Amino acid sequence: MSPLVTPQWLNQQLTNPNLILLDASIDFKIPGEVEKDTVNFIPKTLRFDYDKEFCDINASLPHMMPDQDRFIGLAQELGLNNESIVVVYDNSGTFASPRAWWMLKAMGHKNVYVLDGGLTEWKNAGFETVEQYDQPHMLGNFTGTLDPNFFIDAEHVLNEIDNPKSLTVDARSRARFNKEVPEPRPGIRSGHIPNSVCQPFAELMNEHKLKPIDELKPILDQSLSKEVDRTLFSCGSGVTAAIVLLAAELCGYKGLSIYDGSWTEWGQREELPIE
Repeated sequence: MSPLVTPQWLNQQLTNPNLILLDASIDFKIPGEVEKDTVNFIPKTLRFDYDKEFCDINASLPHMMPDQDRFIGLAQELGLNNESIVVVYDNSGTFASPRAWWMLKAMGHKNVYVLDGGLTEWKNAGFETVEQYDQPHMLGNFTGTLDPNFFIDAEHVLNEIDNPKSLTVDARSRARFNKEVPEPRPGIRSGHIPNSVCQPFAELMNEHKLKPIDELKPILDQSLSKEVDRTLFSCGSGVTAAIVLLAAELCGYKGLSIYDGSWTEWGQREELPIE
């Protein structure tokens, strides 16, 4: 089954007792993002806050993947079960939700999907909304093992720079990649990781949705490569990298990872090389 599900499919699943619906919206406005709707939610929605809760709260970098035990504990508190069918969405489209999808996959959960177009597309389809989150009804039995290949660190990326079987893909704009504009975060150098390529996530979007696969493939086939064993996705802080990764998975690319610290980390660590 595709990682993407439609509002029509989700509407049919709302009565499924195994469905867990998660709002993974973030407060930070992603460049090019359509307006956020912070008032309405899809019925049965629980809050999945990877900016403040489902994250490493001791990290100096934003929304870093939490360790295995913290993730399991929080997931159980939300009522997640190993047999749950999890659908994640965000309040402006397919922007913040791909990272939440990848986090759950990193923990080994198989039945996790992204609502194509998010809350915006749900409302466009004319389906019901509510103005409050649902609350967990009981402790879940969620377990999982964190796969270290899903979220990698700066040292891993550094070691792969000269590996011809590895490719680092930057989801930021070409202007940021090429040092044509300053970084939005203070104290961050401009530039990009050596030997990386630029594939702006915005080029893969039709407003609030990912482009269809037949439009994504020619774009990604120009910037990515199926000849490599590993493709490492980076961006500003590990959110929009997941959009490009999701598009790559939809188009059949394998061996995908997210550099969790992304340019927020790389750009401030003076010992790391830049181009």
